[in-house]
Amino acid sequence: MPSSIHRPLLAFLLVAGCAPLWAHAVLQASTPAAGASLAASPAELRLSFNEALETGFSQVRLHDAGGTAVATGELHAADGTAHTLVVPLKGPIAAGRYVVQWSAMGHDGHRTKGEFAFSVK
Repeated sequence: MPSSIHRPLLAFLLVAGCAPLWAHAVLQASTPAAGASLAASPAELRLSFNEALETGFSQVRLHDAGGTAVATGELHAADGTAHTLVVPLKGPIAAGRYVVQWSAMGHDGHRTKGEFAFSVK
């Protein structure tokens, strides 16, 4: 039986070993991809994560180079998976640089966020 001095250390090691259970949603891929230079406007934004998301508490926003919001449709989960968020665009976007800002909440209640850019020629 561990001594009372070793119990806190043992408890820490047990909790630290469970750290992967508390992992946060991490963006794994996107369409358009970060840094992509597209020949034509995309019809939608698609962001894929390493875990299932709470779609109702997640956001994806698109801004042009000047910071103006670009009109998008309603964010929804891709068919068959809560790992991928889809945001349709409300029409073609003009040539230029765009920034996608996202905020995702995993089923564990933790929120992560990030951004990436792409351009349309």
